[in-house]
Amino acid sequence: MKATKLAIALLAATGISAIATPVMAYEAGDWLIRGRIVNVNPNDSSGTLFTAGTPIAGTGVTVDSDTIPELDITYMIAPNWGVELILGYSKHTVTSFGVAANAASPDVINAKALPPTLTLQYHFAPNSNIRPYVGAGVNYTYFFDEKVAGALNAPGADVSMESSWGLAVQAGVDIALNDDWFVNADVKYIDMNTTANFNASNALGIPLSVDVDVDPVVWGIGIGRRF
Repeated sequence: MKATKLAIALLAATGISAIATPVMAYEAGDWLIRGRIVNVNPNDSSGTLFTAGTPIAGTGVTVDSDTIPELDITYMIAPNWGVELILGYSKHTVTSFGVAANAASPDVINAKALPPTLTLQYHFAPNSNIRPYVGAGVNYTYFFDEKVAGALNAPGADVSMESSWGLAVQAGVDIALNDDWFVNADVKYIDMNTTANFNASNALGIPLSVDVDVDPVVWGIGIGRRF
């Protein structure tokens, strides 16, 4: 919500001047480099915790959000069409529920997610100063630097999170400031899931696993330049 409000204010501040001043259109061969501040907001859905293949009824996990810098690079293959690569990584805490042993300290994992995402974009108005676009593509998420947290942590405790492939969709707008610089607002939905596997050295002394669909909505605003 904070990113949405800031995006509206930014668009309002720049929109009038951008409309009034014609600038050069996007062309095939242009490179668009954007820097954004984004909020990665998981729309998570968890399975139950399992131990040795047996579900523990009433248990599950949630994933917190993170606000990060993001770099994305778009290559315009035609005035209306571009290919964008999105780069950045986020940090997340996974919190359990329904596990009596760690009720006082429910955090169970601290981890980082590197989700490079490639989308094919359609730009509706490449000749305009206000250039909305939509995109769709594929995401690969690599989880790394995973650590057992909270009351589940114990000497030798370890956890690994499986990488995932998924689809991604986006919508956004570029608002020209001059021939080369523009303001950008963007939102994405990323299909992201993982299975976390704890070894038997955790505080419960039994191997644990849990499936979770992270599926974040990623809101971003920033500034870009055409080359």
